[in-house]
Amino acid sequence: MNAEIITIGDEILIGQIIDTNSAFIAKELNKIGVSVFQITSIQDEKEHILQTFKEAEQRADIIIVTGGLGPTKDDITKKCFCDYFDDELVQNDEVLKHVEYLFETYIDTPISDLNRLQAMVPSKAIVLKNQYGTAPGMFFENGEKVFVSLPGVPYEMKALITDEVLPKLQKKYSRPVLLHKTVLTYGLGESAIANKIENWEDSLPDHIKLAYLPNLGKVRLRLSGRGFNEEQLEKDLYDEIEKLKVIIGDIIYGLEEESPMEETLKNLFAENGFTLATAESCTGGQIASLLTSVSGASSYFIGSMVTYATQSKIDLLSVPAEIIEKHSVVSAEVAEAMVSGVRQKLKTDFAISTTGNAGPSKGDSDADLGTVYIGIATPSKIYSEKFSFGNHREKVVGKAVNKSLQMIKKALLEHIAE
Repeated sequence: MNAEIITIGDEILIGQIIDTNSAFIAKELNKIGVSVFQITSIQDEKEHILQTFKEAEQRADIIIVTGGLGPTKDDITKKCFCDYFDDELVQNDEVLKHVEYLFETYIDTPISDLNRLQAMVPSKAIVLKNQYGTAPGMFFENGEKVFVSLPGVPYEMKALITDEVLPKLQKKYSRPVLLHKTVLTYGLGESAIANKIENWEDSLPDHIKLAYLPNLGKVRLRLSGRGFNEEQLEKDLYDEIEKLKVIIGDIIYGLEEESPMEETLKNLFAENGFTLATAESCTGGQIASLLTSVSGASSYFIGSMVTYATQSKIDLLSVPAEIIEKHSVVSAEVAEAMVSGVRQKLKTDFAISTTGNAGPSKGDSDADLGTVYIGIATPSKIYSEKFSFGNHREKVVGKAVNKSLQMIKKALLEHIAE
């Protein structure tokens, strides 16, 4: 069972917005056993839209279209569906009542004839109620093929997918089960991992596939299984993961679907009653941002000091100026003074610090671009490690964030085991 996602609108093609809709739709379709064959972004232009519809119907069973449903003249998706299905627009009274209700209840400006036009829909469409907006979703059945048209506003689209589209697709089609389990690894590159697990990978059963997903100091290993018995398929996947742990268990930090690293850290710290703080320079607060993205992080994460400038390290973290002068601001000594300072200031059990040259210029240090020192403070010791993360700023910062999380988890587990 294949699907194709089509996004309509110049705003995506010129880079004005990022297409997050397709990622969400693809993920939700996978959950019900539908594979996405292709994702296409096109202009809001009639002939282009109609040609794309025709090509998509030849490739896929389900075609989901987002965008082009506004009340303005440049939004022509509904008219294109009428042309494609030899249909006409008719007024849907339920949609009109909903549009009027939204304006009366939530919108200060008076309703216009353009807004009322949102109630005009192709007569052959099954109307999907958009509880959060004026543009209704539309569901077309063309034999065994299905076209779905959704507004491009993300929160409107998501609600329609969850509440309307998926239940209809599940009712219409008999689908296989698709399951994904993503193993998180830190500390070893893609090629090195591939060498270690080559024999295991070669022996995977035919219904399970492996994909490598490297990203800034971590590699995700995604196992994808397809079958009709969900319970058996899940068992098969976990059996393969257990075999994998025997080979590279020292670099595995959990399963992404069950517990990403930031979630794992929250659970470990909270369960053991420990607290954490960060002192960030080259990472600019990104470690703290990631940690606090998890609900309940306040149970263990006390706070962060982003001491980006050299003087702020002296003023806020009490890093001695003579240490900076003697060893440079990018050094093991400064990383350790920073982590000691923030741990004392915020009175925590553990702490992380980062200082480095992310580029493109060297700043106040002569250290090579990509050099990063990460400091760790535990209840019993303070130490740091030096890394060289390359010469691309985003890459350096991303690797530093991921490595910091890896290091603090290792330090916490070692302390618990002492």
